[in-house]
Amino acid sequence: MKTPDIESLVPVPEVWDRMALVESRLIEVTQSSNKFLSGISRHYLTAGGKRFRPLLSQLAAQLGPVQDSRAVDAGVAVELIHVGSLYHDDVIDESDTRRGATSANSNWDNTIAILAGDFVLARASEVAARSLGQEGVILLAQTYAQLCEGQVLELQLAGDLDHGVEDYYRVIEDKTASLIRTAARLGAMASRADEQVMEAVSSWAWELGIAFQLIDDVLDLVADSDSIGKPAGSDVGEGTFTLPVLAALEADAGGELRRLLAEPRPYPSSTVDRVIQATREGGFVDAGIADAEDRIRRAHKALDELPLTDDREVMRGLGTYLLGQIDQARAA
Repeated sequence: MKTPDIESLVPVPEVWDRMALVESRLIEVTQSSNKFLSGISRHYLTAGGKRFRPLLSQLAAQLGPVQDSRAVDAGVAVELIHVGSLYHDDVIDESDTRRGATSANSNWDNTIAILAGDFVLARASEVAARSLGQEGVILLAQTYAQLCEGQVLELQLAGDLDHGVEDYYRVIEDKTASLIRTAARLGAMASRADEQVMEAVSSWAWELGIAFQLIDDVLDLVADSDSIGKPAGSDVGEGTFTLPVLAALEADAGGELRRLLAEPRPYPSSTVDRVIQATREGGFVDAGIADAEDRIRRAHKALDELPLTDDREVMRGLGTYLLGQIDQARAA
């Protein structure tokens, strides 16, 4: 059965009206007096993407009494933080592609990509300072610091065969869930939602963010490169061992996977293929899916703290949408 697209799951015209404004505002605020820099800073913005984080900001903004341009700027700020970090990530990972297009570092060079990322991040701070107040600026700064902590920890763990799931969860909490939580919280703040609503929506988005990354990690093992916008198996190739792979390593009685992954990186494609095969055939991908389902149940429980409204039920449907991506990848 085909998974519904996200537009049909969010039948809220006001949300999509603001999302259209987010798109135009993203282009507007990445304008530079240097045309070369403008083009590079929009390289990832115009390459596509689901805009999942700004969508959460617009949904959360439905929960407060005020819906205006501040909700739009909340979505713009979090997307710029996300996109700015992608420039840096691709330099760190030495990636050649991003979302099916040539990565900025490959298209230009590392120095240009880093500067473009810095420029986009600076624009995020400017948008927040002008529209979201000191509290919003502080929240974004704290979140970006957390993203950096997660990135550093991931680099420390690369190729480490002995780290456990606790470290894995710390990385995905810092690198992914933190910004998804901030996206929702900023939207609620922008709409002047009360404190109880902000706490509930933050808890929902935190659990949804962990599920989001768990599912992304599963897709790296079961989907093809075209559907995920990056080379399949790239996590394994980089020495990033996600939850299913860690489970496969723990059950690796004969030591085959450990011997393969103890070799110097970058791993050859034959090693990556064998690790993926063993992880899938051993049923360890299902462990990642089960954990994602549990996180979505926790997210739904957090939503129960909100008043029963159509907007709350729309938010509940996003977890189903995320899980549906796995079914689509497997059926492809």
